[in-house]
Amino acid sequence: MSNKTWTAVDDYIVSSLFEADPVLDAVIATNRKQGLPAIDVSAAQGKLLSLLVRIRGAKRVLEVGTLGGYSTIWMARGLPADGKVVTLELDAHHAKVARSNFERAGVSDKVDLRVGLALQSLAMLGSENAGPFDLIFIDADKPNNPNYLSWAMRLSRPGSVIICDNVVRDGTVLNEDGRDAYVEGARAAFSFIGGDKRLDGTAIQTVGAKGYDGFAIAIVE
Repeated sequence: MSNKTWTAVDDYIVSSLFEADPVLDAVIATNRKQGLPAIDVSAAQGKLLSLLVRIRGAKRVLEVGTLGGYSTIWMARGLPADGKVVTLELDAHHAKVARSNFERAGVSDKVDLRVGLALQSLAMLGSENAGPFDLIFIDADKPNNPNYLSWAMRLSRPGSVIICDNVVRDGTVLNEDGRDAYVEGARAAFSFIGGDKRLDGTAIQTVGAKGYDGFAIAIVE
């Protein structure tokens, strides 16, 4: 099958199962207008994140990699009234766009956006004793996956859910030559989850509007 078919099926999923959402449509349009890379999760993936927040009964969510806040909004919508998403973004322009999007979506009160190097922000959260988080979504620079997962473990507790995006990378995760840092980051995520006895995880291959990729999902035991 082709990307065209995968995208058409994604469109069918959204039209069949989702209500029209002009706010989220406007968020995506704003991200493109402001020059942000078109690497947001798809609508179907965003809804999955929102459902996972609800299934977990999460009140505190940590996101590594905000971009324009599309995935953040999906997760914030899955939270109870007293829930909070702490989201980390390196790029100041991306963060500015995200804040505007949060206001448009009416979730600003549920979002704590921190700008700067993610590893520094994670260290700050650690010093603040900000954890534990109920769900952690990692979707940032892939070479740092093992560092982000290490911090996720420090900021979680038994029962916390950890999700790592883009771990299949069009099947290139099978490449063992070590020439692509992003592929190595994906492989490192598998090694970390598979090698830590405190984690029980799996991965789901995905196809759709974003092409061929996948999520790794684990629970802290």
